[in-house]
Amino acid sequence: MQGMYVELVETRIDTADLEIGMHVIRLDRPWEETDFLMQGFIIRDLNEVHALRLQCDFVVIQGVAEKKREPREKVSSRGRLAGFFKRKQKPVQPPKPGPARTTPRKRVSYINQVSVGREIQTATMRFEEAQSTAKSIMSGLRISRTLDINNARRVVNSCVESVLRNENALMLLTKIKNQDEYTAEHCINVSILAAAFGKSLGMIKGEIQNLALCGLLHDVGKTRIPNEVLNKPASLTDDEFALMRNHTVHGRTILMSTGASLQSAVDVAFSHHERIDGKGYPRGLPAENIPYFAKIIALVDTYDAITSTRVYQKALASMHALEIIHNNRGTQFDTELADAFIQMVGVYPPGSIAEMVNGEVGIVVESHALHKLKPKVLMVRDADKTPVASFKVLDLQAAPKDDNGVVYQIAKEVPDGTYGIVLQDFVKEGLIVTAPLSSFDTE
Repeated sequence: MQGMYVELVETRIDTADLEIGMHVIRLDRPWEETDFLMQGFIIRDLNEVHALRLQCDFVVIQGVAEKKREPREKVSSRGRLAGFFKRKQKPVQPPKPGPARTTPRKRVSYINQVSVGREIQTATMRFEEAQSTAKSIMSGLRISRTLDINNARRVVNSCVESVLRNENALMLLTKIKNQDEYTAEHCINVSILAAAFGKSLGMIKGEIQNLALCGLLHDVGKTRIPNEVLNKPASLTDDEFALMRNHTVHGRTILMSTGASLQSAVDVAFSHHERIDGKGYPRGLPAENIPYFAKIIALVDTYDAITSTRVYQKALASMHALEIIHNNRGTQFDTELADAFIQMVGVYPPGSIAEMVNGEVGIVVESHALHKLKPKVLMVRDADKTPVASFKVLDLQAAPKDDNGVVYQIAKEVPDGTYGIVLQDFVKEGLIVTAPLSSFDTE
């Protein structure tokens, strides 16, 4: 019987010949020795091509071969590749004109200007000022006080300046959570993470500032939600959930009434719970009608919420949050933006408490753009979990070895407070440093 049939085929290819859209399924080395978060992925942009070329000599890709069916005694081994992947993915591109009018106009490549150790003191002051401002905004709106948009812009812009110098410092501070101040702290965390994401996407400075302001103001509508609903520890009833969903409408109304030019913030407050599959609220917008900044804030909002302890839910690890985002690509979240966000955050973002394979424990203080599995870590506990005699910062990218000659590797992230390690204490005591392989006495 003759005819055509389709078969999945695997092809070894030199990394010099890689192209966007190819489906990489194996590397020439173990996945855990590289910085790729997923074991198998579609190459979506040139950054991934460059990262593969830096870390591998060849890879194995999967494609579709269309073959002619021959009689059994004449089975042909020949075939032609019909395409490496039917739905070739494109790099993140500005959407079409319309509701997504706030997209980046050009791509900028940023280089951190200072180390985390040098930036952390300034970042801490900016962070505390921003938290105070966020709390003032939320409490003021609850009693119908006018929103001081000029002060909000000033505080946001100072945080953006810190992010542009080195985003790791403020990203580390967003890991410090206070359940009693969730809504206000969540808003400033979303603002900071959005700024870091905008930087990684290559937005120009003014766009990053605008995006960060949208993050700060995205949940102002919750000031119109009764506290007994907002802070209810049990599941919401249908009526209570309907009230909660209305915070998007309230946010739009509040921001439109300021008289200031806040169109992007209005769009985000109104649309950050819309979904790519059209099943979001309040309008059930199709993907192409969701503002670009709203798509970004939707990602950041979800990530910070999942990694925060709330009255009804304990905080989950960063990796768990990223897995949830990854699993909801194309339905809840924009696929390209979700992938870019996962790459930006990485498995062990700044502020994570990381336990090594040898049992030693440290605080991640800085991550590398192309080596997310090998960050800089401030070592604070010995293998037996006792405080170290002297702190040292290990740059895992340099493959440092322990006393037994074994290269340091992170085994897992553990919650803040584990083994008596409280991130906030280390920040307050000025112990966050990033000089590679440096050390200083703790006594």
